[in-house]
Amino acid sequence: MLKVIKTEEEYELALEKAYSLMQKDIELNTKLADELDLLTLLIEHYEETHYPILPPSPVEAIKFRLEQLGKSPSELSKILGARSRQSEILSGKRKLSLAMIRKLHEVLHIPAESLISAY
Repeated sequence: MLKVIKTEEEYELALEKAYSLMQKDIELNTKLADELDLLTLLIEHYEETHYPILPPSPVEAIKFRLEQLGKSPSELSKILGARSRQSEILSGKRKLSLAMIRKLHEVLHIPAESLISAY
């Protein structure tokens, strides 16, 4: 019987059970498929509660997006203007201004929510 996962031991058992079910050739719309779906939801709920993934800092978001686009950190100075700003921003010495946030969102398509979060 499936139930809400409350302990680390129950979580480990649920992971083992889910892995076991995934090794089978399960057809859609069967009891086993429904069990795997429900078990996955229970595991996700436990992980969200006990192992939350925090959003990246603005600096991490910028670095990640530049890397995704295959651009070097020096590209940031082209987007924002002055070269010194680029190094100050990437080192965390300078906070992003509203104009910088708008420009980064517009040019690099970084969600504004990622850029306005606390460092």
